[in-house]
Amino acid sequence: MPTKIGRDELRSLTEQGAQLVEVLPAGDYAWAHLPGAVNHPLKELDARAGQLDRSRPVVVYCHDWF
Repeated sequence: MPTKIGRDELRSLTEQGAQLVEVLPAGDYAWAHLPGAVNHPLKELDARAGQLDRSRPVVVYCHDWF
């Protein structure tokens, strides 16, 4: 089940090896992603989920500029 986290918890999770997944469209990923994040656009997330390492936590996020 999704859980909302803050900046400090995100930093801790990534330091422990969590995977960052940005779900913006590919064109927006180039300027809006966090360092180390991979792009799996939301519309493709189900189809691309198999590309993730299931032995590591996954943090899915979307840059929201509103």
